[in-house]
Amino acid sequence: GLSGIAEGDFDGADTYSLFGQWQKAGDLVGKGYKWSDLAEEDKVKTMIEEIKIDLEKQIEFFNKKGKLLEAQRIKQRTEYDLEMIEEIGYCKGIENYSRYLSGKKKGEKPHTLMEYFPKDFITFIDESHIGLSQIGGMYAGDRSRKTTLVENGFRLPSALDNRPLKFEEFRQVGGQMIFVSATPGDFEVEHSSQIVEQLVRPTGIVEPEILIKPTKNQVDDLLEEIRIRSNNNQRVLVTTLTKKMAEELTEYYIELGVKVKYMHSGIDTLERIEIIRGLRKKEFDVLVGINLLREGLDIPEVALVAILEADKEGFLRSRRSLIQTMGRAARNVEGKVILYADIMTKSMKEAISETNRRREIQLQYNIDNDIDPKSTINEMSNDLLNLDYGLDLNEINEEIMTYSSKKDIIKEIANLKSEIKVLASELDFEGAIEKRDKMLKLEKLLLEL
Repeated sequence: GLSGIAEGDFDGADTYSLFGQWQKAGDLVGKGYKWSDLAEEDKVKTMIEEIKIDLEKQIEFFNKKGKLLEAQRIKQRTEYDLEMIEEIGYCKGIENYSRYLSGKKKGEKPHTLMEYFPKDFITFIDESHIGLSQIGGMYAGDRSRKTTLVENGFRLPSALDNRPLKFEEFRQVGGQMIFVSATPGDFEVEHSSQIVEQLVRPTGIVEPEILIKPTKNQVDDLLEEIRIRSNNNQRVLVTTLTKKMAEELTEYYIELGVKVKYMHSGIDTLERIEIIRGLRKKEFDVLVGINLLREGLDIPEVALVAILEADKEGFLRSRRSLIQTMGRAARNVEGKVILYADIMTKSMKEAISETNRRREIQLQYNIDNDIDPKSTINEMSNDLLNLDYGLDLNEINEEIMTYSSKKDIIKEIANLKSEIKVLASELDFEGAIEKRDKMLKLEKLLLEL
């Protein structure tokens, strides 16, 4: 059976390969190989004929619509792919022909690796309030992108069948499911046979105290709160509603001598990790952002979370978002949350009520078990990177000895990227993967310097 379709993207190079039969996957990973590895020769010929029939239909469709450019484009593209398949056994973008290879019908659910799991397997979905919506959105996003390719003659309609599972299809093959979330959504609540709350922390830390302050002079009021935390060697998270406000607030505080940084959606994963480590190491005291709740910022040094314009109803100020954001202060015994608002919205009321409910449960647990709450702050050490990201420090030290400066490492990464593109264009996938692994190792090394 077909184990799945893989798309290997070597730093933007348009290179793809097809994973073959399950028993051959180990031998074929990273290698270019022929369709004859996957099926008998007569079956390959049948599939090629099916592709040619669909090609003629698509050319006729475009001609009837007066889309001559699109007709010529799909003709050239598909005929070139078929020639490559017949001559060397594969082509770039071969996964777009997976329907013919797998024997699936138009619109039928594609094969996935989940079909190889035993019938009694369990799927854990962490942060399910986000994960489930992402699973549901994958099909729509993929469909939209590929529809554009099909409509403009870049791909045959069969490309639409090389797709993620629809949400209901995922539910059918996902086995038993356990949803994990601090703020479960309506779907999880409605479809769960049992709901188990895990609210008690062994550290004894309670949910943060919540204060509500007026929006008038909120920037200056927050400045005083920041200075108090800074003097106590604590950190502050500030969330705003708009990018403009976040940028202006950051610039204003910098002018006043506050050590502050702004985190936005354009920052890549590696840079975000550096920013978080910088906050923990007190390279700066305040982190400003728009949607900090999605960054996974569980930083024990954070003693204050400030939510500006908390009374503006919407996604970023919904009950769920407010609970998630306020929870960022729940790793510190002195954690507090300030909501700057002029009115009490329904979302605010529900979020405050739920946070206080959890707070009371933890307080009672602490009393019953004679627990003295302690912050989970650990000293920042050289092995932090190893603990968090599974790196071999001995290996890192050897790499450091190889390069005389950080600039040399950056230069080497750029060279490797160029080499990967060349190797990928030459269909040397094994060589490209080797270079890619070395590049990823150097990128991780930069975080340690």
